[in-house]
Amino acid sequence: MQHLKEQPGKILGFERNVFFTGLVSFFTDVGSEMIYPLVPIFLASVLGVNKAVIGVIEGIAESTASLVKLFSGWFSDRIGRRKILMVFGYGISTTSRPFIALATHWGHVLSARFIDRVGKGVRTAPRDVIITESTPPTHLGRSFGFHRAMDTFGAVVGPVIAFAILSIYHGNYRLVFWLSIIPGLAAVFVAATLVTEKKRVKPATSERFKFNLKRFDGSYKRFLAVITVFALGNSSDVFLILRAENLGVKTALIPLAYLTFNLVYALSAWPAGVLADRFGQRRLVTLGLILFAVVYLGFALATHPGQAWLLFALYGLFMGISEGVQRAYLASIVPPDFKATGFGLYHMVIGLAVLPASMIGGFLWDAIGPEATFYYGAGTAFLSALLFILVRK
Repeated sequence: MQHLKEQPGKILGFERNVFFTGLVSFFTDVGSEMIYPLVPIFLASVLGVNKAVIGVIEGIAESTASLVKLFSGWFSDRIGRRKILMVFGYGISTTSRPFIALATHWGHVLSARFIDRVGKGVRTAPRDVIITESTPPTHLGRSFGFHRAMDTFGAVVGPVIAFAILSIYHGNYRLVFWLSIIPGLAAVFVAATLVTEKKRVKPATSERFKFNLKRFDGSYKRFLAVITVFALGNSSDVFLILRAENLGVKTALIPLAYLTFNLVYALSAWPAGVLADRFGQRRLVTLGLILFAVVYLGFALATHPGQAWLLFALYGLFMGISEGVQRAYLASIVPPDFKATGFGLYHMVIGLAVLPASMIGGFLWDAIGPEATFYYGAGTAFLSALLFILVRK
């Protein structure tokens, strides 16, 4: 195995790759979260799209692109390279921004979202493996928690910038979309120049690409099954934004409500990772699933705009507890020779489930009411938590 130059020292107590992948995600989310909270409002108020179509747009973009996550993970293991795919993925996502800025039809928005999610699909598994391979096994929760925190601090800054722009240029969504290109380019620059592959990885497989779970043991398969059940009720976050508007939160304040969610997410992600390393990743994963169910039940029962702000904060706590910890737990059970494939399959399953989850969520909203969408999500989350408690590692 040929070794590349070892990383000298650490930054803020974190391995250099962990720090710089976090910085890349920070810039990426500044740009993407300038856009994301505004997309459903842009579709509904500017382009006149109904809720079911909005759900389909998000579902197709996430689910179709999720196929790329599995292939990208397999390909990374196949060629023994991570960084090139990571940089390429961030670059693809940045190129999607002009398309949404120029959109005059919901199909244009779908295309832009699809391109953005393809980029995410290409980069996600290789990036997660770079973090895993740069981190001692006892600090996986800490490292993934830091990465999620940096990612989400970017998601805090993005809505603040969007709010500031819209306060000055009222209703000019397209200007926000154009300006989001700048942090995207910064992310690509940092990924290309400061993230390194710590070592050359000998290709783990020379097989042609094929879907095969035989490489993974029972603990991985059981966890994947639990996450699938959960994901089938976890519809796109656009429904949270639409529910906030439905409860009476003013449109101009929606980015700030989303900022509240991201701020709590960012502040809780790293501490949650540290707690997971100390008390056990399974316990934190279970807690996260239960908290999601409680939050969705709250959105179903809510009757006042003030409740939406509290629920967005609690949803941020769920994300802080769950996102990094789930990945750290996954890193502890995935076979060493198929790390990127394992991460890619995990992300693919979550992404593919967004399409049926969002279609069901949109149908329930239009046919019965917004409460039905969230009762459904709460039910699948409670079921997945129960299953995870009953199955052993």
